[in-house]
Amino acid sequence: MYEDKTLKCKDCGNDFVFTAGEQEFYAEKGFVNEPQRCKECRDARKNATRGPREMFSATCANCGAEAKVPFQPRDDRPVYCSDCFAKMKESY
Repeated sequence: MYEDKTLKCKDCGNDFVFTAGEQEFYAEKGFVNEPQRCKECRDARKNATRGPREMFSATCANCGAEAKVPFQPRDDRPVYCSDCFAKMKESY
């Protein structure tokens, strides 16, 4: 039903593909307008409107290393560094 379309980004002027899958998703959500920006420009625009993310320091509950996390750590919940978190995630 849908076919890939090549559109031109209104910010950078580069061509980008509006895939058939994306068109189907837009239709399911009830969106009537096609995207006007490529993914890179959409991401840049989203990130520009956000302020800098506040990071908090915590001690990893597994290895004791310092961990930087984007949330306020609580005493009743363990916090893990990126390496330990990834290892724990792999074991599931």
